[in-house]
Amino acid sequence: MNDLELEYFLFNLPIYTPIQITKENRDNFIFLLSYGRGDNQRDVEGYNPFRKTESTFNGWSNINENIDYFVKYGGTDGIGIKCKRYGDVLKFYINYNPEKHILMKVGQYPSIADFHIQELNKYRRVLDKTKLKEFSKSIGLAANGIGIGSYVYLRRIFETLIVDAKNMAESDGAITDDDYQKVRVEDRIKLLAEYLPNFLVENKSMYSILSLGIHELDEETCLAHFDSLRVGIEIILDEKLEEIRKKEKTEEAKKRLAAIKGKLK
Repeated sequence: MNDLELEYFLFNLPIYTPIQITKENRDNFIFLLSYGRGDNQRDVEGYNPFRKTESTFNGWSNINENIDYFVKYGGTDGIGIKCKRYGDVLKFYINYNPEKHILMKVGQYPSIADFHIQELNKYRRVLDKTKLKEFSKSIGLAANGIGIGSYVYLRRIFETLIVDAKNMAESDGAITDDDYQKVRVEDRIKLLAEYLPNFLVENKSMYSILSLGIHELDEETCLAHFDSLRVGIEIILDEKLEEIRKKEKTEEAKKRLAAIKGKLK
């Protein structure tokens, strides 16, 4: 993943994530600094939190300093993008350390959480109100540079998915509580494979990564990997949603076919 890819940098990259500027990404770095100036125009697609809708944005204002001066001496400055549909302006603040060649996004308004929390509403069918709130908290914490705390809430959601599967398996008589309690989490996932989304089963190491983050990793390392873990959780939830939709579609089809059969008789 390229942290300097415009859409990702603006809408997804957690603040205080250090980006090492190298020969390979220098062009992206310069484009970011000059985005909105002269010919450096490009539309980006993203969520407008003010209007609660997807929209198209373009560069609106950029760093006040001369680009060459900023690259040489560094500092903190702002970047803006403007919604082409409604005219709302979103602001982002960056800091560059020329000695270490490190760029960081150090602030933004609205926050990353504002971009994503509205999108989480689609998971109301697979997460209860408490867990949905915890998912929002994890995104909000990461958006404010708190990596370890964000992992706590992501792990709770992961654990909830396993417990839900355990309850279904017990109800079906497939396992007993003793079967479940006597094994570790990763072995529980194997035990419940038929009741869990495929992505979770195939990527059960997510749990150990989240646990490692809570107990051993520092904030910076947690933040660097937060987005990948968040997306992993979303893929799991998307799979559960698709399963519900498929089941509903199947039931509806059965009803319609039964009605047709009744009429034809």
